[in-house]
Amino acid sequence: MYDMSKKMSRMISLLVLPQQQQIYPCRLPTIHTRAANSVSESQRKWKIGFKAPRRLVLGLGASFWSQFMSMPGRARGKYHIALARQKGVIEEVLKNVDWPQQFPFKEEDFQRFDEYNFDFNHPTFDIGLSSLLYIPSKLKVVMCRSPDSLFYDAPRFVTHIDDPAIAALTKYYSKVFPPSNTPGICILDMCSSWVSHFPKGYKQACIVGLGMNEEELKRNPVLTEYVVQDLNLNPKLPFEDNSFDVISNAVSVDYLSKPIEVFKEMCRILKPGGLAIMSFSNRCFWTKAISIWTSTGDADHVMIVGSYFHYSGGFEPPQAVDISPNPGRSDPMYVVFSTKASTA
Repeated sequence: MYDMSKKMSRMISLLVLPQQQQIYPCRLPTIHTRAANSVSESQRKWKIGFKAPRRLVLGLGASFWSQFMSMPGRARGKYHIALARQKGVIEEVLKNVDWPQQFPFKEEDFQRFDEYNFDFNHPTFDIGLSSLLYIPSKLKVVMCRSPDSLFYDAPRFVTHIDDPAIAALTKYYSKVFPPSNTPGICILDMCSSWVSHFPKGYKQACIVGLGMNEEELKRNPVLTEYVVQDLNLNPKLPFEDNSFDVISNAVSVDYLSKPIEVFKEMCRILKPGGLAIMSFSNRCFWTKAISIWTSTGDADHVMIVGSYFHYSGGFEPPQAVDISPNPGRSDPMYVVFSTKASTA
């Protein structure tokens, strides 16, 4: 059978996502309102004020947002709608959350900008592909995704947040990580690359990196071993139960298209009481971040990551910390963390 989808995916990558040696993440636009106490104004702008390109689905506005805006203590939008850079706001987002019974997101919320629907029978379809590809006559619509393996094929020895944000994350790690060279400690740096932003000179007998590019992982000096794996294709983590004391993920949680599966795996491999740390900013590779991320703002991202911990099960209630070093003057930096329940 002709492998149309694979060839189309490669072609779309060449047409839309030219491979470059140095590609930097972009800053997401701020779509919060300035008024921290105006629910109606916020809801109005969520519905009509943001014009999403192509198919960025505002699933949060339709389901998740409406449920949480009606929670006790949030009726005036005191926390959700305030500017995310206002110190103290982020820490309140996950306090006393009355979570809906069911996971509130839809499948389309985890689609990405590099997913394309092509209707070859549509009269406007003419981008030159007909002369390059064999298209079966009965083919109506093809869904194409630029594969992550292609996007991450070339190593990128760059940092994705600015130096003050990096310093803030490193400082946070120094406060919550087990002391260097603690016997029996094992750490997993998930979605790792050539740098993990761990404290200078930090060492453990077991620090495993899991990422997409082998050349980057080889360059990472803190790792004692590494695994190359695409979590969006295979969310099953290749580790034994109760193996790790800490799992870190720096500025990459927004790329997970199967977050619940991944977070369940995180819970499985963490030791009871083990710590999971998800850090993120407002920068990302726009084409690779999930739709619900690119169509929402910083405080909402905290709630989204918190929901991953909650609905995957086995974690204590998640908490959030704003570690932004210079609000408004450098990249913001947020952490959502939780520990594996002792009974999990």
